[in-house]
Amino acid sequence: MGCGSGKMPPEASKKRGYVGVVQSFVAFSRGRGSDHGDEPKKKVERQRVSTWFSSGVKSRRPPPPPPPSHGQQLIPRDGRPQDKAAKYKDKFDPRVTARYDIKALIGRGSFSRVVRVEHRATRRPSAIKMMEVEAPEGREVCAAELAVLRRVSHANVIQLVEVFQFPRRVYMVLELATGGELLDRVVSRGHFTERDATQALRMVLAGVGYLHGLGITHRDLKPENLLYYHPGADSRLLVTDFGLATFGGAGPEVWDSATGDGGDQTGAERSSWSLRTTCGTPEYLAPEVLLRRPYSCAVDMWALGVITYIVLSGSMPFEDDSRTRLYRSIVRGKYSFHGDPWPSVSNAARDFIQRLLASDPAARPAADQAARHSWVVTMAAGSSVRNLHRSISQNLRRRASRSGSSRCPSSAASSGGGGGGRGKANVVGK
Repeated sequence: MGCGSGKMPPEASKKRGYVGVVQSFVAFSRGRGSDHGDEPKKKVERQRVSTWFSSGVKSRRPPPPPPPSHGQQLIPRDGRPQDKAAKYKDKFDPRVTARYDIKALIGRGSFSRVVRVEHRATRRPSAIKMMEVEAPEGREVCAAELAVLRRVSHANVIQLVEVFQFPRRVYMVLELATGGELLDRVVSRGHFTERDATQALRMVLAGVGYLHGLGITHRDLKPENLLYYHPGADSRLLVTDFGLATFGGAGPEVWDSATGDGGDQTGAERSSWSLRTTCGTPEYLAPEVLLRRPYSCAVDMWALGVITYIVLSGSMPFEDDSRTRLYRSIVRGKYSFHGDPWPSVSNAARDFIQRLLASDPAARPAADQAARHSWVVTMAAGSSVRNLHRSISQNLRRRASRSGSSRCPSSAASSGGGGGGRGKANVVGK
C-alpha cells in the first residue's frame, strides 16, 4: 500500500538495479540447487514489507521459502518462534484488537508497523499497517495512499478492507496475498511458456486498465509489485504497492494528495491532468519521465513492456551500472532481442513488447488496447511451446553472479506500497 515515497535526485540514490529481479532466482536456487535452468512532498524512506505490504516498511526476512497458505502460521524471518508481535499489541487501539487478533509482526518502517492478523469472528487472515500520523510526513503519505486505496475495488488490485482512524495512528486493514511475486512463480514452477506469460499479463492488464479508468496512475509497476493472492495455480494476480500512485494522468494538478480532495471533478476529468514529478524505479522509468516532460498513465504501459521483456527472458531491456548510461539507453529506446531465449520467442510477443516500449507515449496502446493484442487474446496459441524456464533461470543466475551479491534482499509483496529491501535506492524523485 505504499504509504511513502522516497524523493531524491536521480543521481543521488545508490544503484539497486536488478536486485529486485534476481532475488527470486537466488531464493529458488538455494532451495533446489542451481542446476535449474502528485504525491507526497516530503522525503520519506520507502522500504518493502514481507507478504504484501507497503512502503515505509522494511522486510526483515531472508529469501523466503514457498509462501504459507491462508491456514498456516507465518514463519518469522529469523526462523525462531514469532513473539515480537506481542510487544506491538499494546500499541494497538483496543477498538482494533477487539475486532482483530494480532498474530505476527510482518515488518516495520519509519512511520509504520505491519502485522498479520485474523478477524476474530470470521478467522479470515489479513494484514494491518499501523501508521504513526502525528508527524506531518506520516500524515501526508498515509492520506495520499488512502486517497487511492479507498477508491479501488477490482479482482486484480489489492483491496483495502477497512480503516481505523485515530488522532495519533491510522490502521489500514488489507488483503493478505500469500502466493508470492510474479517472478517467484515463474522460477518455481519449473516450466514456463509464452502462454503462461499471457495468462499473467491478462490479469495485470485488467487491473491496470481498471486503475487508469479511475484516473489513477501507478508509477511503480514492476514484477515485485505483482503478487499472487494464494499459492494455487488458479490464483488471481494482484497489482500492489500504491506508494507512488496518484490521480492524474493537461492542465495544472489540483488534486490534493494530503486530503484526497479533487473538488467536484470526476475520475475521468482528473485523468486528463499531466503529471510532472520524477519518481519511480530507475529501470522501469519511461523516457518522458527522465526528460522531465509532463506525462500520463502511458508511463505504466511502458513499465508493462519492461515487465513483459523480463518475464519472457529473465533479463532487462535497459540495464547499466551507470545511471547516466541507463537513462540514455531508455531515452533512446535502445534495447535488443539478442541472446537466448529470444530466437525461440514469437514475433507476436516481440511486437507486443515493441508497441509498449514506444518512445512516443501517444503511440503506446492503452491497457484495454494491449489486452486486445493478438498475442494476448489468443494466449500465444500460435507461438512456440518451448519451455523458457531454463533460459530465464540462466539469465537470472548470470546477472546475480555479475552483481557479486551472495545475498539479495527479499522484496516483499505489497498491498500498495514499496517494501523492505528496496528502500530509497530504487526510487528517484525531484
